[in-house]
Amino acid sequence: MKPLWPAPRVRHSLNATVEVPGSKSMTNRALLLAALGERPISVKKPLRARDTDLMARALYALGTDINDVGDDWTVSPARLQAPATVDVGLAGTVMRFVPPVASLADGPVRFDGDPRARERPLGPLLGALRGLGAQIDDAGRGLLPITIHGRGSLRGGAVTIDASSSSQFVSALLLAGARFDKGLELRHVGGPLPSLPHIAMSVAMVRAAGVGVDDSTPELWRVDPGPIRAGDVTVEPDLSNAAPFLAAAVVAGGRVTIPGWPADTTQPGAALPELLTALGGSVRHDESGLTVTGTGTVHGIDADLHEVGELTPVLAAICALGDRPSTLSGIGHLRGHETDRLAALADELSGLGAEVSQTDDGLRIRPKPLHSGVFRTYADHRMAQAGAVLGLVTDGVEVEDIATTGKTLPDFVGMWAGLLGDTVLGAGH
Repeated sequence: MKPLWPAPRVRHSLNATVEVPGSKSMTNRALLLAALGERPISVKKPLRARDTDLMARALYALGTDINDVGDDWTVSPARLQAPATVDVGLAGTVMRFVPPVASLADGPVRFDGDPRARERPLGPLLGALRGLGAQIDDAGRGLLPITIHGRGSLRGGAVTIDASSSSQFVSALLLAGARFDKGLELRHVGGPLPSLPHIAMSVAMVRAAGVGVDDSTPELWRVDPGPIRAGDVTVEPDLSNAAPFLAAAVVAGGRVTIPGWPADTTQPGAALPELLTALGGSVRHDESGLTVTGTGTVHGIDADLHEVGELTPVLAAICALGDRPSTLSGIGHLRGHETDRLAALADELSGLGAEVSQTDDGLRIRPKPLHSGVFRTYADHRMAQAGAVLGLVTDGVEVEDIATTGKTLPDFVGMWAGLLGDTVLGAGH
């Protein structure tokens, strides 16, 4: 078993301001567009965590120079060199966004990653790339490891894809589509598309890089061929990583403020104010940031989280502390995330005393008095965050492998201690 972290329990209400680092989603999109661009750019306030380090290393392997300038990065266009090897770790953005770039290299590029990465869906993207002219060796499995045999360019044109298991399949092609000889005409066919805000983020960032994108028809995107003229990017705070800190105010009572909360954003975390209000919090957004105030009384909710699935683990933890049952729906695709998040949440919340069952597309959570126990994380950073939230108001919760939060938030433990300040009860509770 991996090391156990005694989740600190609070003894009185919170009063904290927490600065969260930059968005992983924006950082990795900015890095990739810079690598495909025409001139060096600056990525300001990037997230520095395992997922973004893996993206930087992947692009470096393909000939991109990324250098520190204070807290920022300067990124030069990729030489698209090969042969190369890419370690995706467990980062969905790396395993899905970089193969279209590798198809533009002149030579073989091999991809592999953590054991769980070899189970995450990749087949629909590989099928679409083949339809656009790519040569790929995946042993017919549609899973890692794979080798992209780049030939210096990709034909591009019209292709269909079933992206119902991951919006990243669409984003991957949108981000590189302008560099395909014929551009891209991408149509989704299949079940409902998850995480639409992430696709909207990709469209907005590609347009900001001077590329024509037509998304006026639902589930159809046209990307004009031509140069990518990415400019300097300032990365927004990661609103999804703000979720456990804001949740703390709801479940423990008190006030938590996240500075720099954008007035307008494509991040899925933009849904947090409405969701946390329904769960019992009070939300204010002003020049100081987004502030959530709670009383410690939590309400149950019925919520469709299809577009904001990555918020599910923290929201499920809050629901396990509610005053009535909750139903979280629209999230069947989470079975293919860093772990099977529906099975993991059902097992771990039930293990602490809640009554949780899976549905075809979500979870039913019936709150019961919680008790001490080990909360396993399955190498999933969002699971670790959920365990920390539960530990705020439950004696004796021990979170397995809290270090997995380093995937997107390297100093989570230090930030959590800063959130609680002198309100921590201590390891023995």
